[in-house]
Amino acid sequence: GPQVSPEQVVLSHSPLQLFSQFHHRCMLVAGQGPLEENAHDLGFKHVVTIEALRKAYPLLDMVDLSRRPKELPPPTTGFPTIEGVILFGEPVRWETSLQLITDVLLSNGNPGAALQDVPYPHLPVLACNMDLLWMAEAKMPRFGHGTFLLCLESIYRKVTGRELKYEALIGKPSPVTYSYAQHLLQQQAERQGCRTPIQRLYAVGDNPMSDVYGANLYNNYLKSARHSQVQAGLGRSPQPASPQAEASLELRSDCSSSVQSCESILVCTGVYSPEKREAQAGGAVFHGHRDFCFDPSLLEASYVVQDVDDAVQLAFQKKNWS
Repeated sequence: GPQVSPEQVVLSHSPLQLFSQFHHRCMLVAGQGPLEENAHDLGFKHVVTIEALRKAYPLLDMVDLSRRPKELPPPTTGFPTIEGVILFGEPVRWETSLQLITDVLLSNGNPGAALQDVPYPHLPVLACNMDLLWMAEAKMPRFGHGTFLLCLESIYRKVTGRELKYEALIGKPSPVTYSYAQHLLQQQAERQGCRTPIQRLYAVGDNPMSDVYGANLYNNYLKSARHSQVQAGLGRSPQPASPQAEASLELRSDCSSSVQSCESILVCTGVYSPEKREAQAGGAVFHGHRDFCFDPSLLEASYVVQDVDDAVQLAFQKKNWS
């Protein structure tokens, strides 16, 4: 089969490589899998896992009676102050992660200390993968990391009376992710000797709320970028950007301006079901993240096909490669 190198793969957390201002901070990481290895590969030098934090402060995790310490542990000494939080994906023990992440935010990175005033703004939070639901073997969609984020936001707001703020939201539908993917595509094209500028991107996915929404949002972003270039040519001043937008602008400066559009292709082998199209499209429930404004027009895919193979064939047809 075809060989795929790591440089050709974009995961939800891949754009975290851009956020170098946090690479030398002590970051708490939450999720599953080889979190420390993944964080180090992305450039983060000092990371602490939820499990390491729990072992250092065993009195914090109290929901599971079987995991409570039988005796009062000695005071924790020498544990580093946490300077930020990276949420890679949904954890296994939600109650433990929700409790300890909240403790870190409320204590300004020192969960063993009791603070009289809740610090706000709180420590930086970087979150990856915002899908509320995803499709597995079950007949109905399963909870995704977006559901975990919703729980964390609700707890923080209920406890503090304030909104949880994100330094960055990475993964679909964030334009940062699509901009990063575009950057890698252009790099791969150059390495393979392709001299024809890339003008159109195709984004394939099964979830209208993340895949289609994100592709269409990035398409609008590309239009806005071209409009900004026109404004720059007219001598108008650029508008202030958020940290996420600044990361995209940094990538944009490294990429050619040849890409003009990003077209969304929706497949029917996952969350989306053609039989339930009217109910899915007509309902007013927005499954996207809180920080993304709901625009129903962004849920309309450029194309709907049966599966990924059909999507690839469609792209080939559009390029007259079939």
